[in-house]
Amino acid sequence: MTCLCKGDLKNPKQKCATVCGYPISIFFIVVNEFCERFSYYGMRAVLVLYFKYFLRWDDDFATTIYHTFVALCYLTPILGAIVADSWLGKFKTIVYLSIVYAVGQVILAVSAIHDITDANKDGTPDNMSFHIALSMVGLILIALGTGGIKPCVAAFGGDQFQDHQEKQRSTFFSIFYLSINAGSLLSTVITPILRGQECGIHTKQKCYPLAFGVPAALMVVALIVFIVGSRMYNKTAPQGNIMVKVCKCIGFAVKNRFKHRAPQYPKRDHWMDWAEEKYDKLLIAQVKMVLKVLFLYIPLPMFWALFDQQVFTTFLTRTLGYYSKIDLPSSHQTVNPILILILVPIVDSVLYPLISKCKLNFTPLRRMTVGMFLAALAFVAAALVQIQIDKTLPTFPSSTVGQAKFINMLNNPLPIKAGSNGFTLNAFKANEDYLTFDKPFELQLGVRDTYHTTIQNGTRNTIVIIQNGPHLEPKAVNCFLTPCADFSFPRFLNGFASALNVTVGNQDFGLIVTNNMSDYVAVPQGDAQFKIRNNAQECVYSQKLGFGSSFTIIIPSTFAFGPNCDSSIQSVVDIRPNTIHMAWMIPQYFLITAGEVVFSVTGLEFSYSQAPSNMKSVLQAGWLLTVAVGNIIVLIVAEAATLSDQWAEYILFASLLVLVCIIFAVMAYFYTYIDPTKVEAQFAQNKPEEKKRKSLEMACKDSFKHDKEDRRSSDSSSDEEEAKQTKI
Repeated sequence: MTCLCKGDLKNPKQKCATVCGYPISIFFIVVNEFCERFSYYGMRAVLVLYFKYFLRWDDDFATTIYHTFVALCYLTPILGAIVADSWLGKFKTIVYLSIVYAVGQVILAVSAIHDITDANKDGTPDNMSFHIALSMVGLILIALGTGGIKPCVAAFGGDQFQDHQEKQRSTFFSIFYLSINAGSLLSTVITPILRGQECGIHTKQKCYPLAFGVPAALMVVALIVFIVGSRMYNKTAPQGNIMVKVCKCIGFAVKNRFKHRAPQYPKRDHWMDWAEEKYDKLLIAQVKMVLKVLFLYIPLPMFWALFDQQVFTTFLTRTLGYYSKIDLPSSHQTVNPILILILVPIVDSVLYPLISKCKLNFTPLRRMTVGMFLAALAFVAAALVQIQIDKTLPTFPSSTVGQAKFINMLNNPLPIKAGSNGFTLNAFKANEDYLTFDKPFELQLGVRDTYHTTIQNGTRNTIVIIQNGPHLEPKAVNCFLTPCADFSFPRFLNGFASALNVTVGNQDFGLIVTNNMSDYVAVPQGDAQFKIRNNAQECVYSQKLGFGSSFTIIIPSTFAFGPNCDSSIQSVVDIRPNTIHMAWMIPQYFLITAGEVVFSVTGLEFSYSQAPSNMKSVLQAGWLLTVAVGNIIVLIVAEAATLSDQWAEYILFASLLVLVCIIFAVMAYFYTYIDPTKVEAQFAQNKPEEKKRKSLEMACKDSFKHDKEDRRSSDSSSDEEEAKQTKI
C-alpha cells in the first residue's frame, strides 16, 4: 500500500510505503528515539557514581553538577526548536545536533579512561584536571544535543502523517513514549552492570569507559538509523526566522494597544488584533494559537514537580530505609518504565476505545486533568502507608536531647535510678525502650554506687553496667545508627571470661575482649548463623533478622561452650524490624505511572495537534519547559518545606496538585479546540481576495490622488486667467 508524502517540496509526487496505515518513516524515528534514550539514560545511570568515585567529588558537589546537567538538558530544547522552525528544519537540526550529541558521548567515554594520564601506573590519574575538563566538555555537548533534538523528533514524527490520519498520529505518540521508556528500562539495568566490570591497561578499575562507551555507540546507531530513512521522510521546510517575527508581532500588538488605550478607540476581539496594521493576519492567527496553548501550560509544572524522582526517592528511603542516606537499588528505578510499557498499550488499545464506545467525550485536556488527579491520589496512598510506617519507626533523639538504654551484665537483678526514672533490670537484660534525657542526671546503681552522668545531645547510647571489684561501673557506648532497608545490624557484647571472635557468613565482628562491645555489622535479613569461637572451640547461635532492624546480642558470663551453648545468649532489640511489606508501594507506583501515561502521552499529542505548522517544535519545547520548571519548583518546595511529618508533606503535595488540577480543569473548560491546518488553509484561500481588495483600494487611492491633482491644476489655471483679466 502506498500514499502520497505530503509537503515534500522537492518531489511532491514521491510515494512512501505504509504498513497498516502507518508511514514506514515513523519506524526509523521510533528506533532512533529508542537508541537515543538508551544512550541518555544509560549515561545518566552511572554519572553520579562517576563523579564520586572517579573524579573524587564529594556527595554535595556531585549532586549539584548532576542536577545542573539535567536542568540544562531541559532548557536547551528551546534553542533546538528555534533552529528547527526558523532556519534548518527539523531533519537537519536532528542530524547536526545528533552529531554533536554523539561526539559529546565519545568525549565523556574517553574522559573515563584512567590510563590516559596514569604515568606511574598506580591506577589513579595523575592529571585529574584533564579528566574533569574533558568530562565537562562532553556533558555540555550532550546537553546541547539531547535537549536540541528532544522537541524536534516528536514533532518530526507527527509531520509524517496526513491530515486524515489523526488516529494513527495519536497512536504514534503512544508508541513514541513506549520507545522512550523501553530505552530507559534497558539502559538503567545494563549500564550499571557494564560499570561493574573491571578494565584497564595497567591496573583494573571499575569500567566507566565501557559504561559510557556503549551509550555512545547506541547514539551513533541512532544517528545512522535516522539518516537511512532520509528518502522516506516528509520534510517540512522552515519558514524563516519565525520566533523573531512572533516576538516582534507580540511586541507591536502590545505597543499599539497601549497607544490606543483611550475610550474613543473601538475595542477589538483579541489584543493580538492590534497588530493588524503591520502584520499578516495569518501570522497573527498562528501567534494566537501558540499563546492559547502556552497559557494552558502555566499550571502543568506542578505535575512534574510532584512526579519528579526526588520526591519518590525520598519516599523510598524514608519508608524502607528509616531515613537512611543510601543509594537505592536499580530495581526501584526500573518499576516506572516497566509499568509504562504495560499501561500504554492497555490505555491506548483498551481504555480509550471503551470510553469512546460509552459515548463519553474524553478530550485530550480532560485526559490530562484525570492524569493530574491520579498523581494526587498516588501521594494520598503514599501518605496512608507512611502513617503505618511511622508507627514502626524508632523515635530518634533531637539535637536538644540524648537517649540511653541500660544493660545489666550482672548475674543478679539490679535496681537502677536514672534521674527521675527508676526500674529494676534482671540478669543480662536491658530496658525495653531508650530513655530520653535533656540534662545531666544522677545514675544510682544498687544502693551504694552513684555517678553524675551526661548524655551528649543528639546521640543514642547504651550504658553497660559491669562489676569492677567491689563497685558497679557504667560503660557508655555511643550506638546511634541509621540502618537501611536491605540489611539488619547486629552487634555483640562479650561478658565471657576471655576474648571471642564472631563471624557470620563472610562478615567478621573482630576479636571482642571481655566486657566490650563490637561495632554494628550489616547482615542480610533472614536466618543468620553466628559462629562464636575461642581458640579451637566453637558455638553456633541462630537468630532471625528482619528488614531494617538492629540488635545487641549478649554473651553472658555464664556462657559455656558445648551442647546447648546458645541457650544462655540473650538478644536485645535496639531498632525493631520494618513490618510494612514493600508490596504496599505498588498502589502509589501504579497511580503515579497511570497518571503519567494519561497526562504525558496526551500532552505530547495535544502540543503537536494544536500548534501551527511553522511552530510545531516550539510548542514541543514549551511542553518540555514545563518539566524544567517543575524541577525548579521541587527544589524551592524542598527548601521551604518545614513539615516534620513525612505523611503531612505528602498530603500537602496532593492538596497542591488537586488545587492545580481544578484550576487546569476550569481553564480547559473554556479552551476551544482548533485545527491549525484548516485555519491556515482558510487564510491561504482568503489571501488572493485580500490581495485583490488591497489592489482595488490602492487603485481607488491612486484615482482619488490623480483627481485631486487635476482639480489643483485646473484651479491654478483659472487663477492665472483671472489674474490676466485683472491686469487688462
